[in-house]
Amino acid sequence: MDGVRNAQADMAKYSATEEITDATLPSSSNVAHNGDFVTVNEDRDLSRGLEQRHLSLIALAGAIGTGLFLGLGSSIQTGGPLGALLGYATIGLIVCAVQYALGEVTALLPVTGSFVRHAEFLVDPALGFAIGYNIVYGNWLSVPAEISAICVLFEYWTDINSSVFIVAFILVTFIIGIAFIRIYGEVEFWFAVLKILFIIFLIILGLVINLGGIKGVPRLGFHYWKTPGPFVEYIATGSLGKFLGYWAVMSSAVFSFSGTESIAMAAAETRNPRQAIPRACKRVFFRVSIFYILAVLVVGMLVSSDDDRLNDQSGTAAQSPFVIAASAAGIPAIASIVNAIVITSAWSSSNQALLAGTRVLYGLALKGQAPQVFLRTTSWGVPWVCVCLQTAFMFLAFMALSNGALTVFYWFVDLTACGALISWITVLLNHQRLLMAMKKQSIPMSLLPWHNSWTAYSTPVALFMCVLILFTSGFAVFTSGRWSTSGFISSYLDIPLVIAVYIIWKVYKKTKIVALADIPLREAFEEIARNPEPIDSTAKGWKSWVGFLWD
Repeated sequence: MDGVRNAQADMAKYSATEEITDATLPSSSNVAHNGDFVTVNEDRDLSRGLEQRHLSLIALAGAIGTGLFLGLGSSIQTGGPLGALLGYATIGLIVCAVQYALGEVTALLPVTGSFVRHAEFLVDPALGFAIGYNIVYGNWLSVPAEISAICVLFEYWTDINSSVFIVAFILVTFIIGIAFIRIYGEVEFWFAVLKILFIIFLIILGLVINLGGIKGVPRLGFHYWKTPGPFVEYIATGSLGKFLGYWAVMSSAVFSFSGTESIAMAAAETRNPRQAIPRACKRVFFRVSIFYILAVLVVGMLVSSDDDRLNDQSGTAAQSPFVIAASAAGIPAIASIVNAIVITSAWSSSNQALLAGTRVLYGLALKGQAPQVFLRTTSWGVPWVCVCLQTAFMFLAFMALSNGALTVFYWFVDLTACGALISWITVLLNHQRLLMAMKKQSIPMSLLPWHNSWTAYSTPVALFMCVLILFTSGFAVFTSGRWSTSGFISSYLDIPLVIAVYIIWKVYKKTKIVALADIPLREAFEEIARNPEPIDSTAKGWKSWVGFLWD
């Protein structure tokens, strides 16, 4: 990997010439940074079982899920084929900036908990605490929510009591979570391969149907872009209504892309993380964006934005625009295949939420922000106390068996619905602070293990866009006749919760925003010099073709 090789060479050069001096970098005595780097606990107790191919496919598995297979229809309804395409393209560019920002900071600080611990190192300990518990709490509820969704998906085929599926998926999710980290990586790897192959199949099938390749089905082309049109007016009329339709699609797109930021949560359990994570971040953006953009384009060609069949809210394959188009073309078997793939997607998401929640909690314990009991690990390197605690919350899925309890449960889930945007904002803020600190301390950017010059511009733009989308994502509830308490909660309540936790910890611990000159970058670069990673060999021949998705 040329970036790592060049950075190591630059590090050696500057160490030899002593261009980086104590005058330009703070000494370790000036800053309390215990646990800012990979700790003894992580090196001793965790196992580096994840490889770069696992990371790339884990992020792909998390991003290609219900949002892609089931949710595109509602986006076409809201914004029209072109409005939906532009909405997903906009969020795709933002995700690109987030992934590159995450990769650059993680290459310097490959720690368990990822951007949560980066926030403490680069911004404020109180921010790391607030974001950390927001992620932990969100993932505690995310797993039972996914299991509840799985029960609904099984109802498409059978009327067996949902409690059977709840118990079964709690058990298998716990087994994956408590097993050796490589087993988790392999499970997610093959789930992702399955989903990628299937979405490629659906895109090709959609094009065949659209272009008249099925006997008896007329060629459509871009017919629905002309009638009823490329945009849908949303709330307002005219150009404003079309713009609001495009803007509303972006909230759905954020949900679809959420999960890609958790790619570095298990950095201390990854082999050669300074190379593997940046490479995975770069690859994931292009793969996910291509799949989503092509899928949105094809769906907009297959189904009209005013098609009543898109109103199906069953939560099963029946609402998928791919299923609607395939059924109309006389291929009803597609529905069951989509339903099966979505079940694997939901289970994959629950596995990913278990990993993210437990590793962030472990990282908080390393920093003394959670009880030390959460540092206990199995002999094969899994934080078993963290896993057991999160498993206990999985039993909230039984609330799905009662209508009243299910309403309460989803109110809790709504509290963290905007968590993805808050996480993206944190990632971008961390990266912006790193760049500012490097400039303040007169450290050349070439010393970073991985850096792209254009991120100096993409990060602030993406940060502005994320904040703007966060505060406007629920704009519809403020318009006449559209007030929804649940909609307001899901769009905004997580914001004051995070702010409240931040202020409480800041006042209680009397933390301060770390001055740019005091961020201990010297120790970070010394850590790289003390623990250089061997340069990964590049796959050649047939291996490079087989690994095109992740390498």
